[in-house]
Amino acid sequence: MRSTWRRIADPVLSVASILALTLGATACSTSSEKSDELLIYNAQHESLTKEWIDAFTKQTGIKVTYRQGGDTELGNQLVAEGTASPADVFLTENSPAMAAVERADLFADVSADTSKQVPEQYRPASGKWTGVAARTTVFAYNTTKLRPEQLPTSLLDLQQPTWKGRWGAPPAKADFQAIVAALLALKGEPATAQWLAGMKTNAVLYKDNIATLKAVNDGEVDGGVVYHYYWFRDQSKAKEISGNTALHYFGNGDPGAFLSLSGGGVLKSSKKQQQAQQFLQFITSKAGQEVLQNGTSYEYPVASGVPANSALKPLDQLHPPVVDPSDLDAKKVSDLMTAAGLL
Repeated sequence: MRSTWRRIADPVLSVASILALTLGATACSTSSEKSDELLIYNAQHESLTKEWIDAFTKQTGIKVTYRQGGDTELGNQLVAEGTASPADVFLTENSPAMAAVERADLFADVSADTSKQVPEQYRPASGKWTGVAARTTVFAYNTTKLRPEQLPTSLLDLQQPTWKGRWGAPPAKADFQAIVAALLALKGEPATAQWLAGMKTNAVLYKDNIATLKAVNDGEVDGGVVYHYYWFRDQSKAKEISGNTALHYFGNGDPGAFLSLSGGGVLKSSKKQQQAQQFLQFITSKAGQEVLQNGTSYEYPVASGVPANSALKPLDQLHPPVVDPSDLDAKKVSDLMTAAGLL
C-alpha cells in the first residue's frame, strides 16, 4: 500500500495567532470531521513519525496526516484550541508539553490494551498519556581535554566555579528545558534557581544539541549537556561532530541521568477515538517499537519488551532518577530560566 501520510503547514504561534486559533477552532474542527484521515499534532522527529505512520497504515489501512511543530508550540496550540481542536493524537519529543496538555484536561484515558504494553515507569501515573520512546541525558566530552577521572560526578557540579567557561548547553530548546524540569521536580525551586544562576555564569550557550556537540568536538568547550542520540547518529555516519568526543553517563539517580519520555496521547475531543487509540496502541506494540530498534532515530524503545539498538547502552544500565512525567512543569521552568537570564 502506498504511503498515506501528508504534512499540514502550521503557523508560527504568537499572541495574535493563539487568539486567532482559539476564535477559529470551531471552523477547523468542522473541516477535520469531514475527513477520514487521522490528524496527529507531531512534535516528535518528523522522520520517525513518518516511519510509524507508514507502518500503521500498511497494517490497518487507516490514513494519517500530521501537523509538524515543536513541543511547546504544539502544546500551546492544543491548549488554545481546547475542546474544538481538530487534532486526534499528540506526539512529543519530551514530557513537559504532554503534562501541560494533561493539566488542561484535554486527554482521554489511554486504552487498557496500550497501557499493558508499557511498563509503569515509562508512563505517568494519571494514565492520560503514555511514553512511546525515550532519550537519556548525557555529558559529551572532548577526550583530548578531559580524562574520565576529571568528569563531573553530578549535573549539579557544573554550577561550581571550576567549570566556568568549560561546558555548553542549548537553553532555548525544549530538550534542555525538559532536563531542567526534571531537576526542578527532584530538587525543588531554590536548588534549581541556584543551579541556573551557576549555569548563567559558567556555561557557553548554543542554539541546539547539534551545535553543542560540535562545539565540544571542536574543543570550544570541554563538555556539554545533550541527549544521547545526537552522538550515536553522528557516530553511525562520518563522525563529523563527535569524532573527538565520548559520552559520560551520570547514573546513580542523578538529575544528569534524567530519562526523558517522548509522549503520545489521544485528545478527548477527537471524533475518531477508536482509530486514535489504535494508533497509540500500534506505536507501543512490538512492531511500532521495532521501528525504534531497527531505524536511524537511536532513541530507546520503552514498550512491548523490545530492546534498544545494540549500539546503545542498555536501558536497564542507565539508572535514571524516578520522576513522574506529569509533574514536569514547563511554565515554571521557563519562568526560572528567564529570571536567570538564560532565555
